[in-house]
Amino acid sequence: MWTGTRAGTGRLRVGGGERGRGVPVRTVAYAASGVVLLAGCASMPDSGDLRGVESTPRQDTQVRVFAMPPSEDATPTQIVQGFLEALTSDDPDYRTARQYLTREAAKTWKPELSTTVLANGPGAQADSPDQQDTGSLSYTLTGTKVAMVDAQQSYAPVSGSYDELVHLTKDAKTEQWRIDAVPQGVVMGKSDFQRNYMSVNKYYFASDDAGSPPMTVADPVYVRSHVDPTTQMVRSLIEGPTTWLDPAVRTGFPAGTALRKDAGPLTPDDRGRLTVPLNDKAAEAGTGRCEEMAAQLLFTLRTLSPAVDEVELRADGGQLCSLAQEGAETVATRGALGRLDHLYFVDDKHRLVRLTAGSSDTEPAPVPGALGEGEKALRSVAVARDERTAAGVAIDGKSLFVSSLVSGSSLGEPVLRSTGKTEEDRLTTPSWDAQGGLWVADSDPVDPRLYLLEEGEDEPVQVRTPGLDGRVRAVRVAADGVRIALVVEKDDRRSLMVGRIDRSGGTDERPTVTVLDPRSATPELEHVTAMSWAGDSRLVVVGREQGGVEQMKYVEVDGSTPDVPPPAALTGVKAVTASEDEQVPLTAYSVDGIVRLPSGAQWQKVTEGTAPVYPG
Repeated sequence: MWTGTRAGTGRLRVGGGERGRGVPVRTVAYAASGVVLLAGCASMPDSGDLRGVESTPRQDTQVRVFAMPPSEDATPTQIVQGFLEALTSDDPDYRTARQYLTREAAKTWKPELSTTVLANGPGAQADSPDQQDTGSLSYTLTGTKVAMVDAQQSYAPVSGSYDELVHLTKDAKTEQWRIDAVPQGVVMGKSDFQRNYMSVNKYYFASDDAGSPPMTVADPVYVRSHVDPTTQMVRSLIEGPTTWLDPAVRTGFPAGTALRKDAGPLTPDDRGRLTVPLNDKAAEAGTGRCEEMAAQLLFTLRTLSPAVDEVELRADGGQLCSLAQEGAETVATRGALGRLDHLYFVDDKHRLVRLTAGSSDTEPAPVPGALGEGEKALRSVAVARDERTAAGVAIDGKSLFVSSLVSGSSLGEPVLRSTGKTEEDRLTTPSWDAQGGLWVADSDPVDPRLYLLEEGEDEPVQVRTPGLDGRVRAVRVAADGVRIALVVEKDDRRSLMVGRIDRSGGTDERPTVTVLDPRSATPELEHVTAMSWAGDSRLVVVGREQGGVEQMKYVEVDGSTPDVPPPAALTGVKAVTASEDEQVPLTAYSVDGIVRLPSGAQWQKVTEGTAPVYPG
């Protein structure tokens, strides 16, 4: 049996009996079985500058990595290196990292304030290495920033250089070096961040949703993967939505609600029931509101662990309510409304046609009604989420038509017209929201506008877009009706922006609609050519980086890259469509016609046609 024991300064003795030998280690990993694994068994230099080193991502999710505490004779270089390594370990409260700090610095350091992600591990250089004899020494931590996770666990891409000072002092009594000044928060390289953190959606309710049941809205946050993520997510959900989403959503948890102070790690029992003990503030909630709280927890925790089938909420010494997974679906609606019946596209006769979703059928049928009869040649289409109404843009891009998908329905006059001089500078592909509103942009460079047609037929409302610099070239509204994805063109760049829809103000006759706080979801892409929602907080995007080739990838609404394989390569993509239901195949229009990507397979040609869309 292998055993591990400390063997002198900074070493772990590996092996048993007299044959055990001391090897220098960087971090120690304790597997779930109790076996001790070693990471970075390379000699630690005791002089010279520090350089950023990326750890090898570990594949075994049951392995937890813990850093070694400082040795008694550790040099300043070893103290700084050890501290940086400890930041990437799975120590729940950073207890080992604090051992590299002076007592006062350990009290004032707040690692939970932020996590700075660098392109590579932080480098460090002693400012005056020849002054070690003075008992005071400074190191400058450097790197290139790529992202920041704030105190709300919200991710945001950032750029620029990282340049922070770490100061060390030598204790006069113990003659040991410790860090007495350190930047707040945590810093680590990108690969260490991907190993240590994972993105999880927490769920709230659309604040202006008058429907019953209400629609949930996903709010992605990053939590430490191996440090009780269930309790982290419950606490984060109760504390409320992130700042960006907060104005558009509400929560079922009464103000002041929190986990009880004596609540230990939360784990489901053998039957999949998770008991959540709350403080007395939660006792103010009635049965209906308690079930909303439980539904939020179930939607949130199911994305983290499918083992959670039921949630029991307790407060004030008793049970508030209990809700199973099937009950949550009656309390709130998550994602797309109901089951998708069809995939829609434009055939070679410029008609709206459809195929049964998920079938192997490759013979499309024209939709019932005017748009399927070819009365008006179409170039792009959108189908309402209930699949009862559709919108189509004329082949020249000048006119937008709306018609019922019922035999014998008439086309009528256009509901919107563009005066752009070229086909490229006219109406975009439209998009339906969950409330039956139709969104479309006019890309006329002389007067670019974004429009909303309530119920798809009312007089168009011009949507205000403060913060958008450029004209909108593509529009996709999320199923929740709260978030909107826009491809915005400025000069030669096309960027993917995600904004928050605000419907406050105005009158019943003329509502005021605004897209607020747009943020980039693909800062690394210079030219986005196509995109679609592909999950509660995920989009699929086609584009290219500066000087690069076209690629298709998944991105999260916060600008992070999800830990999922990208779609198989496909050339000449002109349009792509996906569903919030991740089981529905990705479909695209490329040089090969209409193609789809079944799970675990390669792209397969379906039929000839253009402009594929799922409802929405």
